[in-house]
Amino acid sequence: MNIYKQELQMSYRSVLIWCISLILILFIVMSLFSGFAADAELLNETLAGMPQELLAAFNMTDIDMASLLGFFSFIFLFVQICLAIQAANYGFSLVSMEETDLTADFLLAKPVSRNKIMTSKLLSALTGLAITNIVVWLASFLVINIYREGREYDVQALVLLLLSMALFQLFFLSVGMVISLLVKRVRSVTPYSMALVFGMYVLNAFGNMLGEETIEIISPFRQFDPNYITANAAYDPLILLSVGIIIVSIIGSYMLYARRNIPAPV
Repeated sequence: MNIYKQELQMSYRSVLIWCISLILILFIVMSLFSGFAADAELLNETLAGMPQELLAAFNMTDIDMASLLGFFSFIFLFVQICLAIQAANYGFSLVSMEETDLTADFLLAKPVSRNKIMTSKLLSALTGLAITNIVVWLASFLVINIYREGREYDVQALVLLLLSMALFQLFFLSVGMVISLLVKRVRSVTPYSMALVFGMYVLNAFGNMLGEETIEIISPFRQFDPNYITANAAYDPLILLSVGIIIVSIIGSYMLYARRNIPAPV
């Protein structure tokens, strides 16, 4: 029984929908860049006159919306939210799907170890995220070169920003996975994934508004700040926190799944 292939077949529609949605976001919003750039001075004056707390909440402080990468960084925040929801959905549904559908006992009755089942499911989810990642890479370079109108941009900064997607996705996938194994049963994936993603986003927004680094440093929206990456062509050292959380979450997920009591259908 090829669990990996089966899981991949079940998720291909989801991957396709997310890819199409992200392509549309990039093309539609980036098409507005020419209009923003034409009124660059007025736009920057308007932003300068807005409350700093409000700008900080939406991660728009110290951003030049008239520059190519500055505008793209603003768009990329919405891309990050979509990527986070997709990864969290996959993480929460990785193991809980069979329990919700009451088919987990059928799967575990097969002559396959739980570690192999977990690995096959995880690889399937990673494949789906990797496909989405590649599509965003291609779409990003395409829209930037379509709407750049001869403007120069820092290719290294853009590459670093796009490379950050992999760890960003892994954070929400692994955390969603371990949370789903810590709770008794995940009856619906959406409330959990939305709570995780927007909880992390709001945590970062409040931290930016307060102007002090506290607990919001655990938020990947803080660690993978698009404005910071494009402005400095480097990563914030805080990404090491995400790496640690990912490693702990994946190891913890394997341990929890190996000991999990699977409810039988009544």
